[in-house]
Amino acid sequence: MQLKIKASNWIWIAAGTALLLFYFFIDPLKMPWMPQCVFHKLTGLQCMGCGAQRMAHAVLHGNFREAMEANIFLFFSLPFLAFLVAVELGRTRFPNLYRRVHSVWVMIIISAMLAAWLIVRNIYSI
Repeated sequence: MQLKIKASNWIWIAAGTALLLFYFFIDPLKMPWMPQCVFHKLTGLQCMGCGAQRMAHAVLHGNFREAMEANIFLFFSLPFLAFLVAVELGRTRFPNLYRRVHSVWVMIIISAMLAAWLIVRNIYSI
């Protein structure tokens, strides 16, 4: 069975690959021009995504301990995020799976997990 990928999906694949290469070669800690978290600058609290750039750089270099220290929630969410990308790329081939993943309940659960992470990481300074 041959996997056929639409032309529009190739654009997303190329953009994702370019982003991965960027974070492989660029260390966000050493580049002052890298984007900073506005939420953190305004409130002093960490948002759900704080540390995502450092985590991406560390994962791409195989430094999993450093990646977990940067953002442990996002680190353990990587397999689920990869699954979401696969579902998105195969939405025409597997429409039932796509509908289930993009249901209201899944979005509510993800939102609740993100809100819980926001609270927990700031209470315990994770």
